[in-house]
Amino acid sequence: MTADPQAATKTGYDAETVAALTADATAIMARYPDPRSGLLPMLHLVQSVDGYVSRDGILFCAETLGITAAEVSAVATFYTQYKRHPNGTYTVGVCTNTLCAVMGGDAIFDELSDHLGVGHDETTDDGAITLERIECNAACDYAPVVMVNWEFFDNQTPETATALADRLRLGDDVVPTRGAASVCSFKQMSRILAGFPDGRADEGVGAGEPTLAGLAIARERGWTAPDAPAGDGGAEGTDAGQTSPPVGTPGSSAERKPATSSDAEVGKDKKPGEDAK
Repeated sequence: MTADPQAATKTGYDAETVAALTADATAIMARYPDPRSGLLPMLHLVQSVDGYVSRDGILFCAETLGITAAEVSAVATFYTQYKRHPNGTYTVGVCTNTLCAVMGGDAIFDELSDHLGVGHDETTDDGAITLERIECNAACDYAPVVMVNWEFFDNQTPETATALADRLRLGDDVVPTRGAASVCSFKQMSRILAGFPDGRADEGVGAGEPTLAGLAIARERGWTAPDAPAGDGGAEGTDAGQTSPPVGTPGSSAERKPATSSDAEVGKDKKPGEDAK
């Protein structure tokens, strides 16, 4: 299903914007057997246009997918990467989960909050930075970590983090510690999250020295993983070349016939007096 010709009137988007969104939404829906499964990337798509999930964006998703605006809103308000108010050009996220907090993440957030004059999920007056506390970014070997539009800035201190924020507000080019060689805007990052690559995936450093330290030690000492026993495909009684256990064996997620009386019992969790259905 695609947006109808009157979508521009219903949403408030102009005809050119509706045409561009519809073309991208059609590409998104084509990835899934059920087009409605495209809602998550479509929310990133409309966020890439408005800088947040606006009323118009919600209506566009609803009209395009043939669902209600309430259903779209329920999803948009559940996930923290969908913003319900205008976001800054850069989301500066400070990890304050366990290890980063111990290593100074809380101090970094407090310093940035004082320096920028904003709190969690608030945006500076110039619209440049939205500050966030964020959960673990799986970069504990580089703690404490700050992210700018989901690009890594490792081993930060309150001083380096505030200097980074100042450069972002000045419009300077900043280079992440790892990953892409530059930082794009929040709108551009939202389009990437919608599934439209920008060609930067192979830029910069991937895994750094701290991440590879264990591998280096293993190679130095000749450590290797044990070989799997011959004929062991991961479940008892399976062949090595079989990728999933047969139905009914341990590890199988497929349906199986009831094996015991309790398996076949229906309504055993009903309250007294209720009919089993």
